[in-house]
Amino acid sequence: MKKLLTLLLLSFSMQMFAQDELPKINLTTLEGEAITLTDAAKSDDPVVISLWATWCVPCLKELDAISEVYEDWQDETNVKVIAVSVDDSRTVKRVKPLINGKGWDYTILLDTNNDVKRALGAATVPLTVLVKNGKIVYRHSGYSPGAENELYAKIQEYSK
Repeated sequence: MKKLLTLLLLSFSMQMFAQDELPKINLTTLEGEAITLTDAAKSDDPVVISLWATWCVPCLKELDAISEVYEDWQDETNVKVIAVSVDDSRTVKRVKPLINGKGWDYTILLDTNNDVKRALGAATVPLTVLVKNGKIVYRHSGYSPGAENELYAKIQEYSK
């Protein structure tokens, strides 16, 4: 029993440590080009990474809310938003039409195998993480109206 508990604690602590660094996972752009998440998020300025799916209503609401203020956020902090779709091979065909209809000005990446979701230990979407110099400095799961304000406060904190 002691060994099992020790193993579980060790596994949990390693997982928490591993989540400090942004995982280097291969993703695909809407144009079909391969890119790693770390390369996409490479910046001295803060980068927001949002895991979402076309079938996830809270995800769409969060990204819509950010879209309304994104231009102001960029002007004030140079923040970049990367929206990583976790739609699988059955629903990924809905991503491009949805993006075109929404007019989101984000970098859109596709994670049809859910590699990023697993690497970040996300049980559900939306999952929003704030990255600064390759390190995850803030994470938030789920969405409720106004959560984008808390995210922006963190962006401001790390844009200095």
